[in-house]
Amino acid sequence: MRAADVWANYWDADFFSAYAPMQELYDRVGISGRSMLGGAELVAEATAAGVERAVVSATAIDGDHRSNHDVAELCASHPDRLVPCASVDPRRGMSAVRQLRSLVRDDGFVGLKLLPFLYDLPPSDAAYYPLYAECIELEIPVLILTGHTAVLKPNETGRPHHLDEVALFFPELTIVGGHAGHPWTDELLGLAWKHERLFIDTSGHRPKHFSPQLIQFMRTYGSHKVLFGTGWPMMDPAVLLADVAGLGLPDDVTERFLWANAAAIWGWT
Repeated sequence: MRAADVWANYWDADFFSAYAPMQELYDRVGISGRSMLGGAELVAEATAAGVERAVVSATAIDGDHRSNHDVAELCASHPDRLVPCASVDPRRGMSAVRQLRSLVRDDGFVGLKLLPFLYDLPPSDAAYYPLYAECIELEIPVLILTGHTAVLKPNETGRPHHLDEVALFFPELTIVGGHAGHPWTDELLGLAWKHERLFIDTSGHRPKHFSPQLIQFMRTYGSHKVLFGTGWPMMDPAVLLADVAGLGLPDDVTERFLWANAAAIWGWT
């Protein structure tokens, strides 16, 4: 069955050096070795797992040597499998807006990914609003990390309720709430039901541990709302896809989750 990974990070040792809390997280959960993986391993694992499309981004933080330019180069080397997603620092105001505009119009980037805990600003903060407006004009989705931070930063920036205000103010904006909002998954499910253009990505969590409420949502009225993601390099897509096969979902639900819902957002055929 076709699969798309909507949440892959182009991180390597430089990123983990620049942002020590993420290395601490990888050490704490016993996956230190995966912090050493790079672009070649991303492509190899996606290929081996049969992932047809992976939406790949860098992460805009001070000191990281990986950039949007590096993402563009990696994706250009594997255009049939990788698609670039932008990362900009919302605190830079119109400079960030112009950077996003150039990345989309000139370099073929297909979305914007935001990790609010990096900026100590919830996604409802006014700093993000110019970027949201630009996403609408560019007709691209914004992917926003929800749920607890995992790293040792305050969780408030990840509370799903912040997306309610954003979706109300920008009803034309396509929002993908990343990491399933855990441990406030029910809150995110309610928002995805409420807002037509608000979706859920499950990256960062193994499908075998999905909550019963999320599984029920996928099986029924939310089958068109949930997208598969890995949070690479945290997880090997092959492991997650094996979990999906063990969920016992109807084939049409699995097909929407793994491919069709993402394809509808990005216009893939």
